[in-house]
Amino acid sequence: MALKEKALFGAGCFWSVEAFFRKIPGVSEATCGYSGGLTNNPTYNDICSGETGHAEVVQIEYDPSQITYDGILNAFWSCHNPTTLNQQGPDIGSQYRSVIFYFTEEQKIIARSSKIKLQPKKCEPIVTEILPATEFYRAEEYHQKYFEKNNLINNHDDNSY
Repeated sequence: MALKEKALFGAGCFWSVEAFFRKIPGVSEATCGYSGGLTNNPTYNDICSGETGHAEVVQIEYDPSQITYDGILNAFWSCHNPTTLNQQGPDIGSQYRSVIFYFTEEQKIIARSSKIKLQPKKCEPIVTEILPATEFYRAEEYHQKYFEKNNLINNHDDNSY
């Protein structure tokens, strides 16, 4: 059995982020959920209020022999706009913020370095938070594999950000 590591990101609506990461070789699982807030066991309706402090996130499990954490970060940066504060496209609110939750000191260092390297390529300041991972709450089942279940096309295939 291959060794698996975890990464946890907020990059706007989790449906498209989950679908995007599922396509990456080496990623074995991508799960929609909530993290970074103060409310225990939040629901989607709680999150939509913008009052829980949680972000919509995707927890990723990956095989580090197939893709590195740096590779996972490169995918994260390419699947959303890290220069918009509390917004991705038409989705507005702190629950849609750009955030990297790290599990280890090594992930923290790599994430900070990655952000610093990316900044000169952006016209606006990168507002992505880099924070210690907090409790991950799995989103309701209807959010999991949403694009797949609803036969939708992932609009982030072009990596236009």
